[in-house]
Amino acid sequence: MSAIIQTRNFNLFYGTFHALKDVNIDIPKNMITSMIGPSGCGKSTLLRAYNRMNDLLEDVSVNGEVIVDGKNVNDPGMDLVELRKKVGMVFQRPNPFPLSVAENVLFSVKIHRSAAPKEYGDIIEKSLKAVDLWDGLKDKLNTSALNLSLEQQQRLCIARLLPVKPDILLMDEPCSALDPIATGHIEELMHHLKANYTIVIVTHNMQQAARVSDYTAYLYLGNLIEYDLTKKIFTVPKDRRTEDYLSGKFG
Repeated sequence: MSAIIQTRNFNLFYGTFHALKDVNIDIPKNMITSMIGPSGCGKSTLLRAYNRMNDLLEDVSVNGEVIVDGKNVNDPGMDLVELRKKVGMVFQRPNPFPLSVAENVLFSVKIHRSAAPKEYGDIIEKSLKAVDLWDGLKDKLNTSALNLSLEQQQRLCIARLLPVKPDILLMDEPCSALDPIATGHIEELMHHLKANYTIVIVTHNMQQAARVSDYTAYLYLGNLIEYDLTKKIFTVPKDRRTEDYLSGKFG
């Protein structure tokens, strides 16, 4: 297993609250890894540690290492702009900008000046094709993104990350605002995307974790209880706490 993300004895504190406790985990490249566990167990906190989104919160401190593609993201000299280009994030509720579909896709390209205007058309087409939006929106590129369905908005938010060529896509409950049919479509999209990207997803939906992920990590009270192939976690968990959570005894 080739790991693109590694955490080594990683701890995170919100003030005096110890939110993550000596977490050690290797996230494999070009796979889908799910993080599961009850609310408040540290799933989203760990996810945000991979691109230092926790820095945006007050009174957060860390120790230990989070290594992305061989570099410790917590090193003082880490370029956060470059890190967040490499490690993109999709949130629970779609958050397209109040701009046209085309301007949403081009937003990061224009901010970083990473392409010439003559390349914009190709970037828009490739990005929308990657998330299966091109055929439906190619004649609506100047339409406000806020007029799209929730599923289309979430796909567009993923497409918005792609022009800066990330290696990793972090998804924090990306289907929580979607109906079951739209959820199924986004799950299919994840399977398609993992050929080119490493995906880490936080989910409260056990069935979703079982369906979409290659590996699953179970967290409880800030501790990584168990991490293994998804089929093993769901059929022969090694830790009784994992079995109790999956069987619905708590959580």
